[in-house]
Amino acid sequence: MTTFVQPPAYPLRLRGVLDERQARWSWLYKWFLAIPHLIVLGLLWIAVVVAWMIAGLSVLFTARYPRPLFDFVVGVLRWSWRVSFYAFAPIGTDIYPPFSLERDDSYPADLDVDYPPTLSRGLVLVKWWLLIIPQAIVVALLSGGWGPAHFSLISVLALAGVITRLVNGRYPGDLFRLIVGLQRWCYRVLAYGLLLTDVYPPFRLDQGEWDPVPPIAVPVP
Repeated sequence: MTTFVQPPAYPLRLRGVLDERQARWSWLYKWFLAIPHLIVLGLLWIAVVVAWMIAGLSVLFTARYPRPLFDFVVGVLRWSWRVSFYAFAPIGTDIYPPFSLERDDSYPADLDVDYPPTLSRGLVLVKWWLLIIPQAIVVALLSGGWGPAHFSLISVLALAGVITRLVNGRYPGDLFRLIVGLQRWCYRVLAYGLLLTDVYPPFRLDQGEWDPVPPIAVPVP
């Protein structure tokens, strides 16, 4: 007999580590510094829509998500998360995000998705518009829309965090971990809608700077 002592890991992993060296006033102008990123990301997200349509047809006929398209879409998600982490929510670092789709273990924020060898041909027809509805409602409540940078509950919490830091010099750790957990939920749903995985996002708030560790199987007598 076997039992699990940790919740199952989700194929999308999101990391956001608080940088305690931030300047107290930097959050006031980071949104302006992020404008070049937002312009590039606007163009990249148009390309993501095209990649999503091509990938959907590929999954429907071959049960596979073309790896170059997969890496591109994950890269745009990764870039978006870094910009949000820097300038919008949770505003966790003063280190300027790189203009890159690639992983960067030296940056405080990162995102990755496990590549699926095969995907369900049937699910590709319904998961992005029907099955995702309950999760999309949650994301709309958290983010104010389909995306991480809207004025929303997450944005309000991030604003509370940076104002607290401005007053007493410290970003509340519990609040920061909550914001990262809410963002993790949003990006899981976004990855599901983009057909990157068949694993349905859990209705579970995984707070913290790092994702939960994979489950550990423990023999039970």
